[in-house]
Amino acid sequence: METTLGEQLLLLSLDDESGAGREPANVGWAIAGASLVELALAGRITVDGDIVSAIDPSPVGHSSLDAALAAIAGREKPGRAADWIQHLKKDAVAAASAGLVDKGLVREETKKVLGLFPVRRYPEADGSVEAAVRERLDAAVLRGGSPDERTASLIALLHGGGLARLAFPAADTSRAEAAMEAIARGHWAAPAVHRVVESVRATLTVVVTTTVVTTVIAGN
Repeated sequence: METTLGEQLLLLSLDDESGAGREPANVGWAIAGASLVELALAGRITVDGDIVSAIDPSPVGHSSLDAALAAIAGREKPGRAADWIQHLKKDAVAAASAGLVDKGLVREETKKVLGLFPVRRYPEADGSVEAAVRERLDAAVLRGGSPDERTASLIALLHGGGLARLAFPAADTSRAEAAMEAIARGHWAAPAVHRVVESVRATLTVVVTTTVVTTVIAGN
């Protein structure tokens, strides 16, 4: 079953039983970045430095990605990757959640916290796709295989978002992160795609680091 990179990131983050999301803030940023990577893989956008521009405004056939592409193509002055990740985050996460429900991979449940506040949860309905994603990740990162471009893109997004433990919970984190970085920086078939992936990965690293520092300061 074909899933987007954003949907794959969300699958990896959800607890199978409870449907609660782990590391939701970092995962949300990574899902937003995945929208840009998907458009690069489809040959629709490019980056110069960290400035994102549309090179082909034709739709890709996915409503959320097409909306993102239209926004990028319609902007008078091109924006930075960080600006677009911020702009796309809410809609990208919602689209990933809806996509997993529509594909029958998770169920949507609404529960109330403290009997007052409604919270959505997404317990697993079909684990086959997540299992296949994890197998591809394990083959590339833990067993030294050669990933295809989509798998390498997913690895770069996970690495930039500081999400190694979601993908490799039982592995040595330092070893996994070193392998992920090597894949993210490796030789790609399409240099234009790699430029977008690197821009997104660098942006995610900054955002995640800033969030951690802000959280620590606020807690002191």
